[in-house]
Amino acid sequence: MIKLSLCLRRLPHLSREDFQTYWREQHAPLVARHAKTLGILRYVQVHTGHDALNAGMQSSRGGPEAYDGVAELWFESEAAMAANTSEAAAKAGAELLEDEKKFIDLENSPLWFGDEHVVVG
Repeated sequence: MIKLSLCLRRLPHLSREDFQTYWREQHAPLVARHAKTLGILRYVQVHTGHDALNAGMQSSRGGPEAYDGVAELWFESEAAMAANTSEAAAKAGAELLEDEKKFIDLENSPLWFGDEHVVVG
């Protein structure tokens, strides 16, 4: 199993509420519609909230400003992703990217693939 994590920042003209509403109500159904085509086994949205807790943690640790959310997507394997070269997958990926440009500050939203190592749970 391989996991894609995206730390999301909203476009400057959007409030956090508008960003999260669009992400949950518009983008999430689009991801769900394309999940099988793209080989997405699981998709989770983590919406930033709890501002007082976040401010306290940030003041004790430092670091960058909080993200507006984190998206997590699981795939079978790197090999399975590489093998998914269908025209349908390319079209689905392009449609998701075009939608992301409507609400995500892509230049300031890092992403990476990794492997989970569960310690508790």
